[in-house]
Amino acid sequence: MLRIDGLSAWYGEAQALREVSLQVDEGEIVTLVGRNGAGKTTLLRCLMGLHKDAKGTIEFLGGDVTGLGPHKRARRGLGYVPDDRGIFATLSVEENLTLPPVARPDDDREAWSLERVYETFPRLRERRRFPGTKLSGGEQQMLALARVLRTGARLLLCDEPTEGLSPLIVQQIGDILREVKAAGVTVLLIEQNVHFAATVADRHHLLAEGRVVESLDNDEVLAREGELLEYLGI
Repeated sequence: MLRIDGLSAWYGEAQALREVSLQVDEGEIVTLVGRNGAGKTTLLRCLMGLHKDAKGTIEFLGGDVTGLGPHKRARRGLGYVPDDRGIFATLSVEENLTLPPVARPDDDREAWSLERVYETFPRLRERRRFPGTKLSGGEQQMLALARVLRTGARLLLCDEPTEGLSPLIVQQIGDILREVKAAGVTVLLIEQNVHFAATVADRHHLLAEGRVVESLDNDEVLAREGELLEYLGI
């Protein structure tokens, strides 16, 4: 579904990504793991077309999207959930959910209906009249995920969806990601919580200094959890 080949990126003279190559297959949940500053968020921003000082090739659903703007990538089925969640704070929950354009009727993508969102996220139904500023961190994360699903995204790019959340909400986010996967949506996930990542993901890529230094399956992550936590400084 997604293929990255030789992706490098810069902030001025500082190089953030160095010849990153990886692949995400349809129906997978894949995580990017690494210390702060390893280049994880920059990688997602490059995939979405939000970071311009970059070179390399990005293919999505068999087509080269390297030269496309963010809006065109979104129309092809890429959805981005940033670490700040990016919700419109002055709009209500339901306004946030009805604002994004859904997939066109002749598109083969299936956008989530408002009712399906409320069935999956019952807390959002309860809070549908509340402005974004009145939501808890967990509720904001649910809204950010739900809003992207409303567009009919085929691949979710999720940046630290569990950061700062309570263990109960983290568990709920895990359930939601597994349901999203079961519905046929692919996920590329930045996640510092190694134990959580192993409960939801199929494969894991470890980034260091802008490079992919290891690719691990779940068994390897669980066997080396202590080592990885020490490496990540957690």
